[in-house]
Amino acid sequence: MSAAAPDRITLTGLVARAHHGVYDFERRDGQDFIIDVMVELDLRAAAASDDLDRTVHYGELADAVVAAVQRDPVDLIETVAERVAEVALAKPAVLSTTVTVHKPQAPISVPFTDVSVTITRTRA
Repeated sequence: MSAAAPDRITLTGLVARAHHGVYDFERRDGQDFIIDVMVELDLRAAAASDDLDRTVHYGELADAVVAAVQRDPVDLIETVAERVAEVALAKPAVLSTTVTVHKPQAPISVPFTDVSVTITRTRA
């Protein structure tokens, strides 16, 4: 790959109902988590060949991300974000990923619009 900035595929606003949180009612009742995931990769070969196998199938990525968010509950959205990053980096073409996990129904005592955690991870 050249020194040019990598190409990107971005999924915005994936919704996953899950039971993450530190409070019993969060684990019991669940809530919606909103996930944004951006993957960086080189898309030149896929574009030149018009070959889906040379890129990331964003429908499959979306399904895998939602499944990862919905599986076994954890306390922190930081942990959920790491889990999603691992899913993205498991795709062979992906060089790095930026993941944002939004928790718009977080148990906060003051009015708010959203709480989110954003992480960036690179293939080792």
